[in-house]
Amino acid sequence: MEKTLRLQTPPVPAAEAFTDPEAALARLKEIYDTASRFLCEKFTETLGGGVPEARFRAFYPEIRFSTATFALADSRLSFGHVAGPGTYSTTVTRPGLFGNYLMQQMRLLIENHGVPVVIGASETPMPVHFAVANDPSVTVPQDGAMEFHLRDVFDVPDLATTHDDIVNGNGFTYPDGAMPLAPFTAQRIDYSLARLAHYTATDPTHFQNHVLFTNYQFYVEEFEAYARHVLADPDSGYTAFVGPNNQVITDPEGAMHVPAKMPQMPTYHLKRANGQGITLVNIGVGPSNAKTATDHIAVLRPHAWLMVGHCAGLRNSQRLGDFVLAHGYLREDHVLDDDLPVWVPIPALAEIQIALEDAVEQVTELEGYELKRIMRTGTVATIDNRNWELRDQSGPVQRLSQSRAVALDMESATIAANGFRFRVPYGTLLCVSDKPLHGELKLPGMASDFYKTQVARHLMIGIRAMERLREMPLERIHSRKLRSFEETAFL
Repeated sequence: MEKTLRLQTPPVPAAEAFTDPEAALARLKEIYDTASRFLCEKFTETLGGGVPEARFRAFYPEIRFSTATFALADSRLSFGHVAGPGTYSTTVTRPGLFGNYLMQQMRLLIENHGVPVVIGASETPMPVHFAVANDPSVTVPQDGAMEFHLRDVFDVPDLATTHDDIVNGNGFTYPDGAMPLAPFTAQRIDYSLARLAHYTATDPTHFQNHVLFTNYQFYVEEFEAYARHVLADPDSGYTAFVGPNNQVITDPEGAMHVPAKMPQMPTYHLKRANGQGITLVNIGVGPSNAKTATDHIAVLRPHAWLMVGHCAGLRNSQRLGDFVLAHGYLREDHVLDDDLPVWVPIPALAEIQIALEDAVEQVTELEGYELKRIMRTGTVATIDNRNWELRDQSGPVQRLSQSRAVALDMESATIAANGFRFRVPYGTLLCVSDKPLHGELKLPGMASDFYKTQVARHLMIGIRAMERLREMPLERIHSRKLRSFEETAFL
């Protein structure tokens, strides 16, 4: 007869109502720290102690909110309020990492409805894998490497609570009937934080609120050069530059070593107070990488993300080095078809478009009608076949022509579509690096000359656009175009 293990859980405070967001955040941290520390300690004890005599469980903290009225909150805001009466909740992880975000969202909720938030322990167990992620000295061995089965003693990640049902609009509710207060569950966030550390080789704590994506290493080199330049200026506001393996430099002359084994998506962070700096992610080539990166960065709730990469120009009037500002997307990447059908339009966001166009004017010193010499605004097509030119071109070329596409790449529509899906403001500014329909292929000699002359200017435009967006109030950047009929109160 199998033995039933007694259950051990850490003591936590009873659920309590708060009208002070700072005090509410402190309680979230207390509950989370107690739970993660308990699991870390118990797991360390079991590593060399034989078969445990108990099962160990701790729970994520939660924010719970209830209102009994249909009274409308400030209708100018696209977030910070619930649509109608009911009980809403969200499980919370890493409240230290998400402190500013959580306080802002709770403050708006309390102010807009005049009702407190209730902080307590949830009914969602915290997987031991995510708890020990807070202690770099502890790792979880594979199941079978210990004298007992891990899931018999500790909770492990559960796909039933690790999903995108909330952001995909699949009608998710918590087991007790509460409606979601935030776009992601705690386990979904922890899952992505672990993946981010793996794919980028930098800790999620280093990510900034403004994220640039690129598809070439050349941009990374220019980003590092720019970072060293602004670190030498004490008035720039930038405080540190972080590279793979969490290498941190604050001295513009500091060494940044190239790791012997580069991560799949090398990531670099130019840091500023309160996360207001810029992160650059080299996602490489292809929509799969673009989806992977944005799937996980989305849980950090960045203020905006932009794609600044290379593309094929589709018009004979374009020249190598010209810019393309996307105002629409032809989606043939196929990686998001199950999450966001291709019939869903991905609209251009006015604030992002204006920031990018202003940045192009500032960096190139061209404006108005003269700007048309180097920049086209139009539809960008994203495909999943890098060598589409080698197949029968009649089908793809006809679709490109019907869509009025002016450029083609493998990442931009994926990044924009996932921004739309995750309610993260998005934009795209590409640089024409070849014109395959007109005999100008991306060959080594042409590419080298192009990279030398254009990469620095293109990257600077992306940086300037982000700096302009940083100056805008968050509620202005978050367009209603990103919100559906029934939205979570939290961004």
